Amino acid sequence: MSEFKLNYHKTHFMTSAAKINQLPEDSGIEIAFAGRSNAGKSTALNALTNQKNLARTSKTPGRTQLINLFEVEPQCKLVDLPGYGYAAVPEQMKLQWQKSLGEYLQHRECLQGVVILMDIRHPLKDLDQQMIEWSVSSNLPILLLLTKSDKLSQSERSKQVKMVREAILPFQGDVQVEAFSAQNKLGIDKLSSKLNSWFAPLFTE
Repeated sequence: MSEFKLNYHKTHFMTSAAKINQLPEDSGIEIAFAGRSNAGKSTALNALTNQKNLARTSKTPGRTQLINLFEVEPQCKLVDLPGYGYAAVPEQMKLQWQKSLGEYLQHRECLQGVVILMDIRHPLKDLDQQMIEWSVSSNLPILLLLTKSDKLSQSERSKQVKMVREAILPFQGDVQVEAFSAQNKLGIDKLSSKLNSWFAPLFTE
């Protein structure tokens, strides 16, 4: 049987929600994209879908403060979660958002996987680790993308990937770690093939 593949170029914007309880009905399959404000989340979504402006990238990290949903096919959604760790937001709002994020990861039935993006030069900050912990405790598989990999030489890149793979072992979850660069398309095939495997049950049952 040939590998099931979705065409991510067809992905289009669906809706935005300011709070978890404003999301559309809990059906189909959702894959969430999460990461610090400057991890390159929007850039990765644009690279995956081969669309320049699908997810708005901003010169000011942390602009995505809404949950943005994109539809690949009916019932197949990519969810762009607000960047965490952004500085320009009152502490109260940060805490509120972290609480909502935890609820989303723990209670959203249609959520089938989480893509966590981290700058390869500064991986595994506190909030990244908290995201991994929440996802693992919710039995969600994780793809950790180490973004901006073009900024490092190949040997430095391999070293960082190996270091992160070893560092996440104590979490004991289903976590795959890959180097990624939207700039030179590194890791896009790994990302799409992981998403395909998460979406496949909808089409192969």
